[in-house]
Amino acid sequence: MSEATLQKPTRERYAEVLDELCKQHGITNRLAAPRIEKICLNMGVGRAVQDSNILSVVSEHLTQLAGQKSTITLARKSVSNFRSRQGMKIGARVTLRGQRMWGFLDRLINLAIPRIKDFRGLGARSGFDKQGCYSLGLREQALFPEVVLDRLEHNQGLHVNIVIRNTTPDLSFELLKGIGMPFRER
Repeated sequence: MSEATLQKPTRERYAEVLDELCKQHGITNRLAAPRIEKICLNMGVGRAVQDSNILSVVSEHLTQLAGQKSTITLARKSVSNFRSRQGMKIGARVTLRGQRMWGFLDRLINLAIPRIKDFRGLGARSGFDKQGCYSLGLREQALFPEVVLDRLEHNQGLHVNIVIRNTTPDLSFELLKGIGMPFRER
């Protein structure tokens, strides 16, 4: 994961934006300022019920995207409408922290999101929860340059959850907007 970009890396922009937010909102203690704690990636694979080979391919793609091995998730309870049973393998997930988190966030903002077809900006209101964490869903993993399109048999959606601590939805919006997340106007 090289960081050779024409812009400042996301982590440097984050430090600058955080200083401005602290001054603007009167936060004197650096530990009370909002901070990006982790990024959780999740791929739910409903088709894995019929074909278990799909899950291994999806897990491999998620491992490539994240830069670390993904974990297979199991169904917690049986749902007859989805033909799933308790303990059945139904998805893959990864939690990123530290350097891998910043590398993924940089690729997400600068490479993947601009490649979305007919993109007009991310939803500014709909993605935030009460604690200020931001969730985003991508329809295909082929947006990332790590995925080899020749080996891609089927597109799979990706759920990205950016966990931000010590914040409100409005403060989180300002923080993510400052580091370059392309939001629609509110």
